[in-house]
Amino acid sequence: MFTLAEVASLNDIQPTYRILKPWWDVFMDYLAVVMLMVAIFAGTMQLTKDQVVCLPVLQSTVNSKAQPSTSGKADFTTVETTTGQGEDKDSSGRKTNLDFQQYVFINQMCYHLALPWYSKYFPYLVLIHTIILIVSSNFWFKYPKTCSKIEHFVSILGKCFESPWTTKALSETACEDSEENKQRLTGAQSLPKYVSTSSDEGSPSANTPMITKSGFKFSADKPMIEVPSVTILDKKDGEQAKALFEKVRKFRAHVEDSDLIYKLYVGQTVIKTVKFIFILCYTANFVNTISFEHICNPKVEHLIGYTQFECTHNMAYMLKKLLISYISLICVYGFICLYTLFWLFRIPLKEYSFEKVREESSFSDIPDVKNDFAFLLHMVDQYDQLYSKRFGVFLSEVSENKLREISLNHEWTFEKLRQHVSRNAQDKQELHLFMLSGVPDAVFDLTDLDVLKLELIPEAKIPAKISQMTNLQELHLCHCPAKVEQTAFSFLRDHLRCLHVKFTDVAEIPAWVYLLKNLRELYLIGNLNSENNKMIGLESLRELRHLKILYVKSNLTKIPPNITDVAPHLTKLVILNDGTKLVVLNSLKKMTNVAELELQNCELERIPHAIFSLSNLQELDLKSNSIRTIEEIISFQHLKRLTCLKLWHNKIVNIPSSITHIKNLESLYLSNNKLESLPAAVFSLQKLRCLDVSYNSIALIPAEIGLLQNLQHFHITGNKVDTLPKQLFKCVKLRTLSLGQNYITSIPDKIGQLLQLTHLELKGNCLDHLPATLRQCQLLRKSGLVVEDHLFDTLPLEVKEVLNQDTSIPFANGI
Repeated sequence: MFTLAEVASLNDIQPTYRILKPWWDVFMDYLAVVMLMVAIFAGTMQLTKDQVVCLPVLQSTVNSKAQPSTSGKADFTTVETTTGQGEDKDSSGRKTNLDFQQYVFINQMCYHLALPWYSKYFPYLVLIHTIILIVSSNFWFKYPKTCSKIEHFVSILGKCFESPWTTKALSETACEDSEENKQRLTGAQSLPKYVSTSSDEGSPSANTPMITKSGFKFSADKPMIEVPSVTILDKKDGEQAKALFEKVRKFRAHVEDSDLIYKLYVGQTVIKTVKFIFILCYTANFVNTISFEHICNPKVEHLIGYTQFECTHNMAYMLKKLLISYISLICVYGFICLYTLFWLFRIPLKEYSFEKVREESSFSDIPDVKNDFAFLLHMVDQYDQLYSKRFGVFLSEVSENKLREISLNHEWTFEKLRQHVSRNAQDKQELHLFMLSGVPDAVFDLTDLDVLKLELIPEAKIPAKISQMTNLQELHLCHCPAKVEQTAFSFLRDHLRCLHVKFTDVAEIPAWVYLLKNLRELYLIGNLNSENNKMIGLESLRELRHLKILYVKSNLTKIPPNITDVAPHLTKLVILNDGTKLVVLNSLKKMTNVAELELQNCELERIPHAIFSLSNLQELDLKSNSIRTIEEIISFQHLKRLTCLKLWHNKIVNIPSSITHIKNLESLYLSNNKLESLPAAVFSLQKLRCLDVSYNSIALIPAEIGLLQNLQHFHITGNKVDTLPKQLFKCVKLRTLSLGQNYITSIPDKIGQLLQLTHLELKGNCLDHLPATLRQCQLLRKSGLVVEDHLFDTLPLEVKEVLNQDTSIPFANGI
């Protein structure tokens, strides 16, 4: 027989799992324990006391013939009382012809023949049924495909319940609610001075992504109200809370797609209900079969001499009482199973709503869950609804963002941020924040900051405190769709001058960007292909009334139509394509005030005709295109203000003589083309100060170069020049002379005439010495002389000393 300790192990569920056992499961476990005790008690009594006692059934009258004794022993007599004589007599015996061994034999045989099977196996049936019910109740905790999920859920739930962040988040919610109620009672204050209600001032529309703070408002006259922290969250607790958010997110993704746990629980409940019905049906039929008296008819007359025996079952009374008790327990168990089924199908358990939690807290973004995740939370609610309420905190992105904000502010203090402030090339104070969970509050205490760069910060929020940064004029948003509060937007609208936005998709550009009416420079870097060209029109640039510089680095096939909204007052337009061919350029004609135009890497094969209408154009850059011929350059004669022409990194073979019509040209860049010669027409440009023809196939520098008396920078590196004409040294204003990577064998002594020379590149030629007249180039120093070391060593010692002098002395004259 099983002991109670051995059977109890079947119901040994870890204490942590009790959170998933509702009251009916707990009650059924107790009923199962009682049924186990009934089985063990009945089985123990059967093993020790269960037996039957049988006597032969005699005839009504005594047989006159003597029955010979089959055992050969003394006869037994039975007591007989005569009543017909009306007088008392001594009892007389009746002979049965049975001895003791025969009685034992009959008792054993009749135990199996006359006694119903249910009376003999009742304890064992109770034990088996109870074990099946126990296994059915806890199978979902043991099944391989569900036990890991349940164990993981219980572990996470316990940690979420005990996490200090849960208490802090709910406490801060209570504080915010009380503050909000307080402000509602005191009435609304006047609007902040930066908030504009006029649409003419560029106020954001209703769908503009602004942050609205409930509980307090920002004002330029009053400091921001800060809700005091109820509990202190140290770094360790913060890291644990972050890990919990990640675990909850992954667990939800793992569990919410299936409903195996729900189906398994429903299945085991159905099995228990069917088991209850089965037990009740057949047990009720056998209640009356358990009786004290039984008639036994063994076929052993040839051994005993009697055909019928009357037997008594000494355990019948107790078994009947135990059976009635067992049936009562089964009935209660069954009614609980029916209630469980009613509960399972009465409400949709595969859907769980945190509506009450959202109403009671500020975490209105807690999502509703479904399938197994929802079912587990429903089960937890049967234990204690506080668990799911505290667990919901870790499903809220708002809660997670608050945690990140607290952790971020702990890590990035004012002192630490101050250490990361640097000076950029424009001598402005710059702060670059990269891959943070948000923008630290201390950033907005750096009131002297000029440039703020936010990169890869997906949850960037700009609060009203930014109004303290009165020096801030340049903002960079690199893959950072920042959201701003109303007061912060008003400040940026009035003070921001330069904005850089780097994005993957045009939808990432914050809508408030198009409403910065005082913006001067806008840099857009991202994907603006033909499909997204329509999307860029969602927000017009019309409000950017003061925009002067527009920089677009993308893959455009045409200039976006909404750029024409700001075309009349643009002074600089830069389009850097990734090699996508820019076809439609008619919009350029509307940009009458553009002074600088750059169309780089746009696969242009010719100079666009629309450019010839830009009468105010001063600088044109067509770098990295596929231009082969520039015959259209004659039309540039109408561009009276054009001073800089950059046609570098193309496929130009020759320069037409019509270039002489661009009389005001001061800078000409033709490097990295396929030029083989320089026509005399180039040297008729008397105002030319910079000429760059590097990395071509030019073999000769024409003597006409001496006509360029204003030439200051001449670059012919990477060509096939072998000699330098003496007329080159008549360009006495030369400051930069790049002659590297050619075939030059000697440098004339007349190089000493270039008194303003500061940079001389000779590396990569066929020189064997340098002229000593280099000492006459008063502004040339060793740092500006690019030659091989052995050539520098050929110079006389006094020349080396002159070239090694401190460079700060000559430049003190302001040259």
